[in-house]
Amino acid sequence: MENNNLDGRKKKDIKIGQYVEIVEKRNQQSGETTEGQVRRILTKSSQHPHGIKVMLTTGEVGRVAKILED
Repeated sequence: MENNNLDGRKKKDIKIGQYVEIVEKRNQQSGETTEGQVRRILTKSSQHPHGIKVMLTTGEVGRVAKILED
């Protein structure tokens, strides 16, 4: 189940430990997403037009495309 208000562009919507879908830099052209749990929030600003950059617990880094419901 997805919440359409939470598309990953606002830092306040993203919490450590939350499950998200990210688009890694190498997948920006294809838009392929990687699912995982947020370990760190890397974007300094409160929002970003292409999604907040995060690191997953697996070490992958990318911009949040979608916040998944628990």
